Amino acid sequence: MNDFFSIPVSSIDGSADLLGALRGKVVLAVNVASRCGYTPQYTGLEQLQRDLRAEGFSVIGFPCNQFGQQEPGNEAQIMRFCQTTYDVTFPMSAKLDVNGPQRHPLYSFLTAAQNGFPGDIGWNFEKFLISRDGRVLKRYASDTKPEDKGLMQDIADALE
Repeated sequence: MNDFFSIPVSSIDGSADLLGALRGKVVLAVNVASRCGYTPQYTGLEQLQRDLRAEGFSVIGFPCNQFGQQEPGNEAQIMRFCQTTYDVTFPMSAKLDVNGPQRHPLYSFLTAAQNGFPGDIGWNFEKFLISRDGRVLKRYASDTKPEDKGLMQDIADALE
């Protein structure tokens, strides 16, 4: 795959081509979980979505159950939790693996050495900033909050 937007990913509601609809936007890709110490980051992620959507920006969540079994629900349960607890409006994928033998091709792309940010995902809520043309611009650790000044500046630069 040459770019982020070309990788087939199913949405949480089962429809295909979740990423294609985001082509041309700056994207913050985040592996998410409902029962993690970082789960409250959903609040900041949703605020980014609401504040920057009109500028061609989108957060996208990728539910994953590989870290401490912190995303045990099915897609309907995950979406219900996100909407009722955090009023999430940003796109979400079907549950997927980010590491190991069943790693989704999207995460193989994001963590590929040639894209500049190699290595396994360490925990829930790692973030990748994606350019409008589908290149990986930056990788952020799980403890980087959505309102982090460096992250916010990187997003602003990517939107220019």
